[in-house]
Amino acid sequence: MPQNLLEQLRKYTIVVADTGDFEAMEKFRPQDSTTNPSLIATAAQMPQYQPIVDSVLLEARKELGPKASDTDVANLAFKELAVAFGKKILAIVPGRVSTEVDARLSYDTEATLAQARGIVAQYDKAGIGRNRILVKIASTWEGIRAAEVLEQEGIHCNLTLLFGVHQAIAAADARVTLVSPFVGRILDWFKKDTGKEFHGANDPGVMSVTKIYNYYKKFGYKTVVMGASFRNIGEITELAGCDLLTISPQLLGELEATQGDLPRKLDPEAASSMPLEKIVINKQSFERMHAEDRMATDKLKEGIEGFSAALVKLEALLAVRLAELESRVPAST
Repeated sequence: MPQNLLEQLRKYTIVVADTGDFEAMEKFRPQDSTTNPSLIATAAQMPQYQPIVDSVLLEARKELGPKASDTDVANLAFKELAVAFGKKILAIVPGRVSTEVDARLSYDTEATLAQARGIVAQYDKAGIGRNRILVKIASTWEGIRAAEVLEQEGIHCNLTLLFGVHQAIAAADARVTLVSPFVGRILDWFKKDTGKEFHGANDPGVMSVTKIYNYYKKFGYKTVVMGASFRNIGEITELAGCDLLTISPQLLGELEATQGDLPRKLDPEAASSMPLEKIVINKQSFERMHAEDRMATDKLKEGIEGFSAALVKLEALLAVRLAELESRVPAST
């Protein structure tokens, strides 16, 4: 019996679920799972996950005390909610979960370090080993510097919102565990900028991940590549062989429902013989290359702003929910 595309993909690539929905994870059995503020905000509004949200809110209120504002409690709760979802995810997937640092800290190395250590401390308290956690940090120069320190402390990092090769090389030089180049968002930018359609190997997002993968394998970097943000299964099949791919439940379903041959497209042996030149990245060259790359500049800014807006929305939702919960509880006498 012929195998579907998802079964074949798993022969070459670790499949990761890009969702905060536990039911989807149980259905597709990914090795790892990754979430982001937008996904957590969506999941937090699903009725089946309300008990988790309520528990985190009440615990945050207990921690801060009755005089703390609903906004302050909601802010603490959002930080703990991502870990609460992470713990549930780790009860389903056998591998790792990525938990994201507040996107509003993307240009603040010290604040990123403090929050990342706090995330890991919560997992430590729950008895979950660091080998099962990836801390997600935006691929700014400041974020990469924070990740470099965290990796030296044994805290593994996932550098997200990655659009340019300069970001990828800086992250690998910092010896981060994993990078997440965004395929679909790159495609979106080029479609809008050029008015053209792109398919298959000519998809700019596919080309970007392929370039990063080949560069890493050519020069022996230990950092692994996890393609992210897909718009269609064609992008995924063109990246068969990438170290990891994080895929939405909808596209996992399409891969599972599709029969056909899926050849390996990315291969470390092929990359090792490619005529590539080593690129030296320092703060000056990083900033220059970033400024010269309109797509990376636009998409990094847009991504940070989008994730920040999702966090503001989530905090507002949590504050409303907290007020609802506390209105049901009679005041203590």
